[in-house]
Amino acid sequence: MYTQSMSKRLQVVFEDPEYREVQRAAQKRGLTVSQWVREALRVARRQEPVGDQRKKLSAVREAARHTYPTADIDQMLAQIESGYLGDRR
Repeated sequence: MYTQSMSKRLQVVFEDPEYREVQRAAQKRGLTVSQWVREALRVARRQEPVGDQRKKLSAVREAARHTYPTADIDQMLAQIESGYLGDRR
């Protein structure tokens, strides 16, 4: 199902020196100021944490309270491979 998205206009006010910096950055990349700003906002959005940080931290702390079996990596890989091959070593 195709949904049509609506474009929205955003006005951002810069002091002259800051605007000139943005212009230079856009020109350096061969972009218009609008393109550069949209791209910068996309990057900033991707860097924002997704989900509840407290919940994630709680899960990590809970997992750290437990001890889990570990082994030498070569030994673990050999055991996994023998399981795939049906070996009974």
